[in-house]
Parts: sequence; C-alpha cells; structure tokens
Amino acid sequence: MSRSSQMPQAFVSTDRIRSLFTEAMSQMYRTEVPQYGTLIELVADVNAGCLDNDPELRERLARAGELERIDVERHGAIRLGTADELFTIRRLFAVMGMQAVGYYDLSVAGVPVHSTCFRPIDEAALNINPFRVFTSLLRLELIEDEGLRSEAEAILAQRRIYTPRAVALIERHEQNGGLTDAEATEFVAEALETFRWHGEATVGAETYKRLHDAHRLIADVVSFKGPHINHLTPRTLDIDAVQARMPERGITPKAVIEGPPRRHCDILLRQTSFKALEETIIFAGDETAIQGTHTARFGEIEQRGVALTAKGRALYDRLLASVRGEVQVGAGGSKAGAYDQELAERFKALPDSWDELRRQDLAFFRYSVTPAGIAAAGGGLSGDPEALIAKGYLAFSPIVYEDFLPVSAAGIFQSNLGTDQQQNYATHSNRDAFEAALGASVEDELALYAERQAASLDAAMEVLGVTGLPLKTVA
Repeated sequence: MSRSSQMPQAFVSTDRIRSLFTEAMSQMYRTEVPQYGTLIELVADVNAGCLDNDPELRERLARAGELERIDVERHGAIRLGTADELFTIRRLFAVMGMQAVGYYDLSVAGVPVHSTCFRPIDEAALNINPFRVFTSLLRLELIEDEGLRSEAEAILAQRRIYTPRAVALIERHEQNGGLTDAEATEFVAEALETFRWHGEATVGAETYKRLHDAHRLIADVVSFKGPHINHLTPRTLDIDAVQARMPERGITPKAVIEGPPRRHCDILLRQTSFKALEETIIFAGDETAIQGTHTARFGEIEQRGVALTAKGRALYDRLLASVRGEVQVGAGGSKAGAYDQELAERFKALPDSWDELRRQDLAFFRYSVTPAGIAAAGGGLSGDPEALIAKGYLAFSPIVYEDFLPVSAAGIFQSNLGTDQQQNYATHSNRDAFEAALGASVEDELALYAERQAASLDAAMEVLGVTGLPLKTVA
C-alpha cells in the first residue's frame, strides 16, 4: 500500500501533491524553453505509434499498471551549491512522497558534483506518478584555485533558494503529517520558485568568467539566485525514432544515444538530448549592468527498460566500458556510427530475451498469477516458480528501471556544457560527505528492486495457495 494512501482524509496525499507539482513544473518549463513543448508533442506522437503497432507492448504495460504513467512521466535535474540546500531539498521532496535513492559520483567523469535521485519508492506511488529529480551537489573542494573556491563559498553562503513560505509549509507537513488542499496548492506555487529561471546573475562578469573557466558547471551553480531546472525529460517508448525525427521538428540531437544499444528487450536507461540554449543574462555590477549569455538548460528524452540485478549490472558496466575505451565519439559526432555499431556487437553478450534475463538472474521481474493459475489454485500445485511458469499459472513482467546511470548522466552534462571540456579530478567518491549533507542515508536501489520482486512472488504464491520455493537461476 502506498504510504500516502494511509493519510487522514483531511490531508492531500503526497502522490497528489507530486502530480500537481509535476504539472506546474511542466507548464513553467514549456514557457521558459519553447522547444520543450515541441519535444513533448514529438514524444507523444512516437509513443502513440508504438502502442498502436505493438499490441504485445501495450498489453505488457497495462498488465504491469504502467500504461497510464507514460504520458505524465518526467524527470528533472537540478544542481545545488551547499549542504544546507541539499538538506532542505530532501525535506521539500518528502512533501511529495519522494526519497533519495542511489549515490552517483560524477567527478570520475570530469564533472565536479555528486548526486542522488529523489523519487517515490513504492510501486503504487510510482504507477501514479514516477516523477524523479536528479539532484547534484557541487563539490567545491575540487576547485583547485583556493581563492576562487573561497569566493564561490562566500557567494553561495549569501543566497536563499527557498521562499520563507515554502519552508514554513515544509515544517507544517513535518509537524502535522500532511497538508490540506489549500496548503498543498500554496506549497506547489512556493516550491516552484526554487526551480524558476532567473536571468540576472548574482555575480559580476569578471567573476562569472573565472568560475566558467574553472568549469562551466561551477559557473552555472554559483552565479545565479537558485538551481533553475536545467532539463525536464519525457519518457519515450522508442528513443531511436525520436532521435531520427528530431531534425524534422527543428531540433538537433546529440551525436549518440547514451546507455545501452537498441534491443528487443530494453534494459536500464537510454537518453538523448538537444543542445543547451544560449540565454541572455544580466551580470551584477557596481554601477551598470552588463549583458552576457549563459549556456546550461537543454532538452532531454529517455527510454526506460528493465532494472538489472547486481550480476546484470556488472555485465552491463563491463560491456559499456569496453566500447567506450576503444571508440571515442568526437565533437560534431565523428565516429558516432562506429560507436553505435561496436556497442550493438559487444552487447550480444547480454541475453536479449526476457526469459533468459530472468533465468540467468540478470534482471528483476514482477510475478503475477494468470487466469489459468487462479482457476487451478488450491489444487496441490508445485511451489516451484519454474514449474508454475511452464504450466502457464505464473506470469512475469520486467520491473522498470527507475534510476540513473552515472556514465550516461556525465555524457549528457558534458554534451551540453561543451564537448571540448574534459577534466580529471584527483578526489572521487565521497558518499559519507554527501549523506552527511543530506541528513539521511540514500536508499539502495538494488535492494528496492529485489524487495519488489520478492514481494510480488510471495503474493502470487499466496493466491495459488502454495509455499513458494526460491527462484532457480542458471549460470
């Protein structure tokens, strides 16, 4: 049962607040970035075509309760500057029923941040609205120039990215256990201010240039009033079709799709994007404002597949690393074709069959009882899941991957910050510092998928009236 469904009637569910916020965010971003609206229309057209042409896909999504969520599904991304900002954003997202899941170190790919994903974690909430926000914290300790690092710290210490009323409503939620309808509406409006674009920089042109020269992302985080949403991503059922059709809508996609290759059985996450906008900004000055430009916000599309187990993920990471180590895509997309071809060839080592992925313990699946199984329940059935599947009494469907891939995230960041900028940082993972700033431990995404798989199998066995045996896997 979704935690939000247990709240008293006087309060609006966290699922409802999350949906209201997602809709408001989408409307705001469509106004700020007009190409986002074009992207949404393109994705809707492609998705409709996929469902019309693939009844099996439509049936699988419907059976898993995922069909209704596709159109509303979005993920956003923000970059925070201080531990206090991260601590408060955790509390803000809790009002929407979202928790921190996973730790991502992007410094290993030349991006001076570490991150988590705020999202709902139970199945019912995910199927209502799986809104996610990839949230990064700037790692000021990675700025080599000590003077610039101190200056950046001082600038960030002065800003307040949450409205006083938003903080008050967060506290109200924490104290009372929820928000009323009127409070929820007000909360959405106040929270939205944190994510709004501000064209006025908080620093002068000279300071901005020094921050920009250190790393474009540092300038993006430090130079503005708040962590403007830098992309809002719809989910497509065929990212290759979207990539191919983007130029028809006047949108230029990045050279390659990040993540695994095109497959019959989609795995994990595939992402593409269009180039960041060059937006006019006004730099702060002692006497007169100076006009300049800033490049940060862009459009992104994603296609989600099945969540992989630790075994499957290790194989995925090894295969991806083998390709990226040999074929590098240059600026302008040179070698993109060679990269895609080599990626597809290497990934033949990972089974492209739902049953093989399941039998080899490479991916997570949700189990359910078929109508034939319901009819046969209580008749002395075997507790062996494989035997029940073979008889058609037990069905399985892929559990969608709800999280992110650090290599892909870094690739998207670098594509939109400037493909010529590659930096290596001596300091890498620091999960303890991130969780200390967060004020909580991040959830283990693999444990969450394993719990969902086990719970679905237990529930199915209970319906069949048998004691379930452990799942058998083959090497």
